Amino acid sequence: MSITETTESPQHKLHWLAEQVLAWSGLPVVTVRPTVFLEGFLLRLADAGVRDRDELVLPLGSSRTSPISAVDVAHAVSVILDDPAPHIGHVYNLTGSESADLEHHARAFSAALGRTIRYRDVPVSAWADKLREAGVPAHLINHLAVMAELHAQGRYDRMTDDLFKLTGHAPTSVHDFVRLHAAEFTRGETTA
Repeated sequence: MSITETTESPQHKLHWLAEQVLAWSGLPVVTVRPTVFLEGFLLRLADAGVRDRDELVLPLGSSRTSPISAVDVAHAVSVILDDPAPHIGHVYNLTGSESADLEHHARAFSAALGRTIRYRDVPVSAWADKLREAGVPAHLINHLAVMAELHAQGRYDRMTDDLFKLTGHAPTSVHDFVRLHAAEFTRGETTA
């Protein structure tokens, strides 16, 4: 976002406004901007489709995205908090290990789980209806729908090496993340 470009998400607007207020305040500030979280879109919002139908079901079209693990973001923030002085005034855009389309990420799921996972693009409205049925709060659904639309526009297709610069470690790949959470993507005896 910028002063002339916005989104329909109140969360995006508030986040951008908070950054501006802190920048104008004169306080010593470090800005951390992670891209979409692996734990959100790929684990919490796609786990049932992968587990039950071998489908990565999301409304992201053919766009590319570079999801990052919350654990990686926490490591980056801990580095900053351990010695904040050299980071004051910097903006860190944290991305995952690669920016790729969901077909590519579905292949990473397949390799990690040892079975074929296919990506199925769905309309944002139908996806939002499913979230609503699952009891997801309306404000979160609206934010996620905007994120899905921004993905489709290519606005999440970005890569940086900021995480590596901060931590000395590469971001967690989708493959490694799925392997780490394989049980949540695999139908167990109790759910079979």
